[in-house]
Parts: sequence; structure tokens; C-alpha cells
Amino acid sequence: MEVFLFNFSYKGALLATVVASALIAGCGGGGGGGGGGFAALGATATGTGTATGTSTTPVTQSSATTPVPNEVIDSSGAIAADAYKATAAAFAKDAGIAYRYGNPAAVDNTGIQTLFQRADQSMSAYHAGTWQVGGPLLADAGLYSTNQAHIGFVPDNISVRMGVGDLQISAVDHNTFAQAPQLPWQEAAAWDGSAGRTNYNVSTYKTAGLTNGEPVAVARCGGRTGFCAESVVAFQNGLIGTAGTNTANNRSSVKLPANKVPTGIAMTNNSEYALVTVWDTTALKGQVAVISLAGLCNNCNPYDSAKNGSYDAWYDWWHEWMGVYPGLPNMGNIAFMKVLGYVDLPGMNAPTEIAVTTGFDQFGTSLPEKNGEFMGQTYSPLTDAAKRASFSGSGSNANRYAKAGVAVVISKSEKKAAFIDLKPLFSYVNGVYFGTGPTEFTNLGQADNQWPYTFANKPQQTPTVISTVALDDRPTAVRTTLFGSVHRAWIATESGSLRIYGLGNVPTGTVAADVAEKGRVAIGKNPTSLAISKIDPENTSIEPLNQQVLVASRGERKIQWVRFASDGNSGSVVRNLQDSRIVDPIAVEDADNFASNNMVLSVADYAGKKVSNYRYGSVIFANRGGSWSCQPPGGCPVQPTNGVNIEFGGSFAMEGKPFQIRTANVP
Repeated sequence: MEVFLFNFSYKGALLATVVASALIAGCGGGGGGGGGGFAALGATATGTGTATGTSTTPVTQSSATTPVPNEVIDSSGAIAADAYKATAAAFAKDAGIAYRYGNPAAVDNTGIQTLFQRADQSMSAYHAGTWQVGGPLLADAGLYSTNQAHIGFVPDNISVRMGVGDLQISAVDHNTFAQAPQLPWQEAAAWDGSAGRTNYNVSTYKTAGLTNGEPVAVARCGGRTGFCAESVVAFQNGLIGTAGTNTANNRSSVKLPANKVPTGIAMTNNSEYALVTVWDTTALKGQVAVISLAGLCNNCNPYDSAKNGSYDAWYDWWHEWMGVYPGLPNMGNIAFMKVLGYVDLPGMNAPTEIAVTTGFDQFGTSLPEKNGEFMGQTYSPLTDAAKRASFSGSGSNANRYAKAGVAVVISKSEKKAAFIDLKPLFSYVNGVYFGTGPTEFTNLGQADNQWPYTFANKPQQTPTVISTVALDDRPTAVRTTLFGSVHRAWIATESGSLRIYGLGNVPTGTVAADVAEKGRVAIGKNPTSLAISKIDPENTSIEPLNQQVLVASRGERKIQWVRFASDGNSGSVVRNLQDSRIVDPIAVEDADNFASNNMVLSVADYAGKKVSNYRYGSVIFANRGGSWSCQPPGGCPVQPTNGVNIEFGGSFAMEGKPFQIRTANVP
């Protein structure tokens, strides 16, 4: 394993053409200001209407019979060594995408409408972007907010594009709402002329000779708005590195050994860890790499708190820790990574996807006495005995961090799901930070005996496999609840079934008896993506983060909303999105709603070589009086098409085929 840490001045790379507007974006452009808190910022959904769907008592569906492209097992179910190695080497290419997600469905638009689209309006008075809803333009930027996405794609030309790009998904700006995906205007005069077509962080990895690109998977923590500043990308050559934005762009990366090929990635709720599924092409077995993460102020060196070179001295960045504490909750601007080790997956040699939950609500890290600020800066440094003690026993912060977790790994070829207990890891690491022993976490480094310790050095922290479940159909996507009182895993299978699995009480620890199938929901065929639902326009009584999921059915060219019962054991499809423009929906992502209701989702259209946005509810700005558009309670509603309350926001043509998208509000 190799680790790389380097810094380039992103701020200096943005030219004077964007400086005036960047003052807005750079000072909380999307978060509302560097001094803000979080606990009170979640938008409240409003709207009317009754959702409709299908009854979803558990059903039995026939298993898939279509051959898996580039299959890696033989007729007996054993690994075919040559095929395994060949497919592993192509995971970031068309052949690897076909293995993971099958083939596109035939395009037949019979009975499928073309949804209404609004005209683009220019933002040229302020920057290079466009807007579609609200207006007229006002001089006051208002409570400026943007959602930006990292797009993983197979580039047309790897020498030109690396396969990780940036898009602005939505923006509240100068009394307007932008719902068309577009290049971030903040990057219009950026470092390499790509204007975001290649992510800044990723371009620096190429400059440093770490990778030429070819992403296999992109992950971002999810849930409450404001906590997931960066994504983490797994590349074909084993590099694991951050992807940032104009306001959060810490660069940190590690490199897996050449025989450990990444196939999927997930991040825990508060960016404590990244979990990477790998194929070991030497031992022909599946594993999960566990990578410890630490957040820090933007452009700050984890090994030096003083300004040095092109780094800044440590400062208050969204109240992040004023210290480097891998494995603790953070704001997601990752400045440090370390591979702790690998978890073997007995009986699973070809893992394809992974999801993870700690069951911990990110708002639990906020301080009510500080107007909802993140706890890090207030309780730094942890070498202070009183501050450290507040996190243990009956201390005021004893419940402000995760204590357990569950990862769910699926194998498409082997038709299995493995459930991994993360409690040993959290228990050990929390014990070092918040116990009464020496402050050994100050010896930060990459050696086995430096903090955080590797599994080789402290094996008692190694996560364990709780159970491995055999499935009667090929699993294609996996997702979990985030927090709340009901903890579930959702596994989508190729023939069109969403299986619901119990996880017990995740925050206290999941045991084998907890892992049981609770029910099934009939969904579209070949569901290749499950996404967190951020808001619902018609039902304000649910917590959509845990009670609803978005499904991209590649086999039927549609997006579905699945809502679960309060006990989590059943559900139904309550909304469908179909549009004649959608060619090949391989992934879906819902945008955050910061201080306004946006209700925009994005579709990664693989064969269509585009990212498309759709709005499924009213835009409602924070209450700013009668001179502002989209004001409560009604806001700016959707323009329906023949009774379908969804409108087309626009598309962005990619220089390749997009297959993953990770969106968050920009801090």
C-alpha cells in the first residue's frame, strides 16, 4: 500500500473572470456561510396530492436466465481464473460495466411521453450559468445554494478526460432556480481548461503520476445536508482518492496493491471510513478494504498545523476538528487516509457492490448550545483531558459519534449477500480516543504501529462477517437505511425484486439472528441503482432518508420511488418517471434541499451519454417576502404533462458514458 499527500492551490487557479461571484460561493456557496449550524437547516417538504402505487406483499419472482456478460464463474459456480482476471482488468471499461450492470434495454417509446421542459435563461449579468425557474433576476443573491455532483464515466478518449467530472445539478441564485445540469460556473476558467469536465482533485493525481483515470466507483456519505463535502473515488489501478469542489478540495489518496482490484466503494454516515470491495487476482478471492478517513480544514496539511508551502495554517472550516482524528465523524473534507487492512469474505470471491450504515444521525454531532454547529472545533484538541472525558460515560458528548455499523456486500455472479459487523472497529477506535489511556492517537502515520493502527498491529478491531445469505436471483444494487428506529438493507435483484433485510439495532450492534428477509417489493427489471430519497412532494409525514428509496430500472428505462411501511417490512412503488428522452438509465441520484425545496433528481444515462435532471415537486425558496419568487406555501410548481407531475430540467452531454453520480450541497 502506498499513500500520497500533496497540495496545489486551487484558489489561485480560478481566474479573475469568476472572482466577483466566487465570493458568494466561496463563503458558504451552498451552505449559507462558514459560521452556520446544521441542526435547523433541513428543508420542510410541502405539497399536495395523493401518491399511487402497487401493493407489495412479499412476492416470488423467477431468477434471471440471461447470461452475465464477461462472466467469471463456471457452470459449477467456481471461479474461472482467466475470466476473473480479465474482467477484473476491465472493470472501468465498457466490458466491466456490462458485467456489473448488464446491457441496455431496447429503446421503445410507445406510450412514453415527452415531458415538459422550460427554456434556459442567461445568468450572464453575474456568471456563465443558466436558470429555468423563478425570476426576474435580482441584484441580491439571496440565500445562495448549489448542489454539485461528481460523475463517474467511461471516457470517449482517456487521454483527454479521466472519467471523473463535475456538474452543477441545481442552484438557488439571485431569485432564480437552475434545474438544468451544467458545468459549475465557478470552474469556468479553471486550472486546465476543462471547466469541470475533469474534476480538479483527479487532475492533480494525473499530474503526480498516480493514475490516468478510469474510475471504477464513486462514493459519498449521504443523509443530512452539509456533512458530505467530498466524494472518494476508486480507480482501476487501485488508487483511492478524493474528489472535491471549488470550496472543499482536500487531496488525499492511498494505493492498493496491484493484485487488489477495486470493484465498489461506500462511505460511512459521517465519513469515518471508506469501504472498498476488491477482487484479489492472486488468491482469487473477495475482500473488503477498510480505509480510515479524517476531515480537516480546506487546503490544510494533516501533518503540520502551521502554514507551509502552499498549505494554509489550520483554521475554523465549518467547525471541523482542529486536529487529525481518523475514524471520528467529520465534515467530509478528507485530508488523511490510511488502509487499515482487509476483511475476507468467506464463500464470496467476486463482490460487486457495497453499502454501509452506522445507524447514526449526522445531526447528532451538532451542538444545540452553539446553534447547531458541528462539535469538532469546540472540543479540539482531544489531548485536553476534560474535552476527551466529555465523550465517555455520561459525558455531554457520549452520544455524538457512531459506535457500530453494518456493511452489506453483494456478488452478482455468486448470487450472495454478505453482512459485515463494524462494531469491533468502532469500539476499538473510540476506546483509544475516549478512554483513559495515553493519547496514542497523536502519533499519526502510515506505519502499522502508527495511528490509526492497522489490523496487522491490532487485530481485535478487524470487522467480522455476521452472515452470508444465498439469493435466488442475481443482486444488482444495494442500499441501507441511514438512521432512525428501523434499520434495514435493501437488495435489488435482476428480475425486478427489492428484498428487504432486517439489521436489528445497528447503533448497538447487529447479530446473525437480526439478518433476515422481511419482505419484497416488485420493481422494474434490471435495477442497477438505488439512491437515498431526500424529500417527497406529497407526503411530509415520512422521513424519506430512511423510508423511501429511488430505483433506476435499466431494464425498463424508468425511475421509481419505493416507499416503505413504518415497520420497514413492506413497501410499494408510489411514483414512476418515464420520459422519451431517457435512453439508458443506469444510475439515479436525488439532490439535497438546503434552506429551500428543490426536488430535483439526476439520471446517469449510459448509452445516451448524458446526465439528465427532472423536477418532481415545487421549488420553494426560504421566505424572503413578496418581491421574491417561489415563496411559501405554493412556491413554483411543476408544469405537468398530461397529469404527470414531473418536468424535464435539461441534459448535459458527457464526453463518455456516465455510470455513477454522487451529489451533495456544496459547503
